[in-house]
Amino acid sequence: MNNTLLILVLAQLFVISFVSNATPFFGASYTLIGTSILIKFGFSLPLFLVVVLISGFAAAIAKLVIYYGALGFQKKLIHNKNILFLRAWLRRRSFYVALFVTALIPVLPLDDYLYIGAGANKAKLLPMIGITVFSKVLKSFAEIALEFAGIIKIAQFTSAFGLSAFEISVFASAFFVVLGIVLYKIDWEKALAKLRIIRARPQAR
Repeated sequence: MNNTLLILVLAQLFVISFVSNATPFFGASYTLIGTSILIKFGFSLPLFLVVVLISGFAAAIAKLVIYYGALGFQKKLIHNKNILFLRAWLRRRSFYVALFVTALIPVLPLDDYLYIGAGANKAKLLPMIGITVFSKVLKSFAEIALEFAGIIKIAQFTSAFGLSAFEISVFASAFFVVLGIVLYKIDWEKALAKLRIIRARPQAR
């Protein structure tokens, strides 16, 4: 019975991890779901690794949905300044470094922007997915380990407000959707130039 229940729960983890990462700018905490599985069934190294691999792999391959979604809306997206800015960056090694870092950063779904830009510009997908799988598995490993160590404090904090982990994920998702739309409207090239991260291109006369 426990094995059957565990399989069902792991399948649920895969679905939640996939769906939360397949929807642009959603910030649902799928790693917190993974941590709750370890608490429910008891921590063991094999189970920990299975939870990490399932959540990380599902989160990574979910980006295929964003990539092909952007590819489908290519005609509408290609006129956006940020999409045009990404086109020149896609061929550089620094793009893949940025993809690894943004896929690894907790909470902020910044890698969604890169997949939207890559899809709209028909970038090479295979190296992107390879990097994202590695990054997301590493992210799941670190986050689940840290959450498991401090989950009691998290549970006390959320229960004080009468909120479950699922409800927090919903609120986080709504927040990041709004944030995603705002960031989409910002001219990244000008913003990065002001921060002196890149040099601004001269304006055409």
